[in-house]
This record gives sequence, C-alpha cells and structure tokens, in this order.
Amino acid sequence: MLLAGLGNPGNNYAGTRHNVGFMVLDHLAAAASTGFRVQAKLHAELADIGQGAKRLRLLKPQTFMNESGRSIRASLDWYGWNIEHLLVIVDDMDLPLGKLRLRSSGSAGGHNGLRSTIQHLGSEDFARLRIGIGAPLGNPEERRERTVGHVLGAFNSAEQGVLDQVLREVCSGIELIQKDGLEKAGNRLNGFRPTA
Repeated sequence: MLLAGLGNPGNNYAGTRHNVGFMVLDHLAAAASTGFRVQAKLHAELADIGQGAKRLRLLKPQTFMNESGRSIRASLDWYGWNIEHLLVIVDDMDLPLGKLRLRSSGSAGGHNGLRSTIQHLGSEDFARLRIGIGAPLGNPEERRERTVGHVLGAFNSAEQGVLDQVLREVCSGIELIQKDGLEKAGNRLNGFRPTA
C-alpha cells in the first residue's frame, strides 16, 4: 500500500498544520525505526515499513502541496500500482482538531493537494484520510484573510495533546485498514473522539 502524506517540504514548514500528513508518516517511520530517503525520480522522500503483504511505502511529495499529484502519479507508475493501493493523508480545515474522516472517494473539497492528486490521477476514486486542523475564527471574510497564516502556522501547546492522540489513532487506523479494509477502519476512525 502507498501512503501519501501531503505537506510542504523544508524546515520552514515543519510542524505546521498543513504538514499533518507528513507528521503521520514521520510517526510511522519513527515507530519502525526507519528513515526517509530522497527519490528524485518520484519527486519525493520515501520510506518502507513492514514486510510482504503488510509492507507500507510512505511517500512525502517534495513538490509543494499544489503539485502533490505529480509525485503520487510518478510513484504509482513506478511501482506498477493502481489507485486501489493508495491512501492519501491530508489536513482539513473544515474539520475541528481531533476529528478524522476516512473516505474511499470524493472531491477535493477546496484542498489544493487533493485537487492536484485528482488532476494527475484523472479520478476522485482513491481513499483519503482527512485530519481536522480546525479553522481560524471570525466571520467568513476574516476567515479567508487568516486562512494562509492558520494552515501555515504551528499547533499551539494547548493543541499538542490532542495532536498526539490523533497521530496515534491514525497509525492504529492504518493497521486496521490493512487488516480489515476501509469500511471497518472508517467506522473506528470516523467515530474517534480525543480525550480532553
């Protein structure tokens, strides 16, 4: 299975809300005591964890969010996989922090990384796990003005405990996807509620 965590490359973006997809993959790689290596032909950093049918390829596109699909398409082509082998992990400002949404298909929902992926794959029929990062408060105009600063901002100390729970739950959920499939994993992940 190819897990594509979306984010922006470079230290300037590390730890930002928009990079929560990268955070999940970093969490998985650290738990498996492995690291990422640059794969220039895939426009990405890549790590492998697990063996045989349980192997996961962790893909962090290095193309910046708006071009994530280029790296995902190149990776599927390189490994000879189709989109049924793909799970895209992405931030979602329309979900509150601590809320998860696993779906087998869907629109981009205003997310540029998903838009690029849909464009490069020519389909909306791929699994995606949206991780809530919350939205800036205020009326719609204020929200629009504050969106970029919000998604490119770091989680604050009060949010860190919830983020840690989310990362653990997502990693457990990925194991469940491998074991029992998307529907059963979705029942768990979509019902997740962090403790305060």
